[in-house]
Amino acid sequence: MDVKLAQCFIAVDDHDKALAFYRDVLGLEVRNDVGFEGMRWVTVGSPLQPDVEIVLEPPGMNPDASPADRQAMAELLAKGMLRGVIFSTSDCDTLFERVQASGADLVQEPMDQPYGVRDCAFRDPAGNLLRFTQRRA
Repeated sequence: MDVKLAQCFIAVDDHDKALAFYRDVLGLEVRNDVGFEGMRWVTVGSPLQPDVEIVLEPPGMNPDASPADRQAMAELLAKGMLRGVIFSTSDCDTLFERVQASGADLVQEPMDQPYGVRDCAFRDPAGNLLRFTQRRA
């Protein structure tokens, strides 16, 4: 059986701010930008992984979500309580400098972890926690 990750979702409250971060700071390419019935989804991905995409979508966009559920998701996003993703990089320190220079909210400076990676962490413009890891040799 052949199973691979194709897409993951990150909730964002402002697509233009999200694009400025994911495209302009992290260097991800925009693969799709779709508007439908007053909603917008933007798909980005690394040029190094053409078959993996991150969908940037408003919080609580599940069609079965009630207005109360959508409001709860928006409130959790505003508090930075929703999970983001972990990116890998070949140079954690250089990436850290680039992201820090963008003014992103710093969570953790680069440090060696006991489980074999060097990593750092930031919050994206919507408050999602993003970690950047580099495997140590």
